[in-house]
Amino acid sequence: MTRRAIVDDRTGGGTATQDLPTTDMDRPDQLAAGTWLELSVEADQEAVEAVSAILDRAAPGGVSVEVPFALIDEGLGAQPRTDAPATLRAYLPGIDAAAARAAIERVERDLGHLQAFGLRPIGELTVQPVHEEDWAAAWKQHFPVLRVGRRLVIRPTWRRHRSAPDDVVLALDPGMAFGTGLHPTTRLCLAGIERWADAGLLDGARALDVGCGSGILAIAAARLGARSVHGVDTDPIAVDATIANARRNRVLRRVTAAQGSVPLTAGGQGTALRGGAVTRRGTSVPPFDLVLANLIASLLGHLAPALAASLRPGGRMLASGIFIDREPEVIRAFETAGLEVLRRDQETDWVLLDVVRPVPGSSATSDGPSRPGAT
Repeated sequence: MTRRAIVDDRTGGGTATQDLPTTDMDRPDQLAAGTWLELSVEADQEAVEAVSAILDRAAPGGVSVEVPFALIDEGLGAQPRTDAPATLRAYLPGIDAAAARAAIERVERDLGHLQAFGLRPIGELTVQPVHEEDWAAAWKQHFPVLRVGRRLVIRPTWRRHRSAPDDVVLALDPGMAFGTGLHPTTRLCLAGIERWADAGLLDGARALDVGCGSGILAIAAARLGARSVHGVDTDPIAVDATIANARRNRVLRRVTAAQGSVPLTAGGQGTALRGGAVTRRGTSVPPFDLVLANLIASLLGHLAPALAASLRPGGRMLASGIFIDREPEVIRAFETAGLEVLRRDQETDWVLLDVVRPVPGSSATSDGPSRPGAT
């Protein structure tokens, strides 16, 4: 078996993969204090138990097993796949170079014995130095500065961005709440909000963000002209994230958030308007000019009557989070609730619907691509 090492080049800013001679394990720059050695190997899932036992003997801290999965239930669930190998990882402290080298050689030898027995496929052993400070900040590498549409720019708080004159930059710290701009459903909503702004629909509007997550949509609407945006979410972490991000973007006077959902009643569920005023307890909240609902298909269908009631006649809603194969049932639910689809946008397998609550006695007019089958 050939051992591979990913050598961290801190001076050159990159990495290189090379055969690992035993003398490399004695280099103090690779095995300094605060450095761990990650041992990883891919193995057929029927060989996972045997490979895990080998790694566990070398690294008493434990072994992680990463099993490939496929998303189900509108992306909310996962189902393990059996047609792809699992990845096993274990970690050795790098402070004792001799002990680490001996452990790696033992793992390499034992894995070679398993292969000799003709066990199901086992990949090469890979050794990679991991620095403690890398673990603390590694997740941030997956959040780049992101441009959506012509003007909107999503900037993680730890990154810098040189703005163009017309840029509307949203500084965002997602924390544990959903909504970073990376997912197609969020991008579709942001593009729709910008389109509304271009059409003048946001100017002075009252908006409701159902399932506000990080607050990214509410903040975008406020920055692009909405007079007020109230966000509701069943997750208190999302409420806190929305308020923190609204403060960070200096729109806390116009963006409020509370735990709850639709329908809204003052003083009831979803109406502790932190950062804003509350109407008299027990009274109904007036319908909104605009509604943002980046949820999932099943929730959109279930909440369709409440979402429709949250809109004033002539009001508009962006509904996203819809898998393409669930689109027809969402449209049926909306139409049953008295809403009309004006426009449909799609990115990969996700669909956004721009809908209106028609004014009685009038017929809505589409302002963009119609849904399939519409005439």
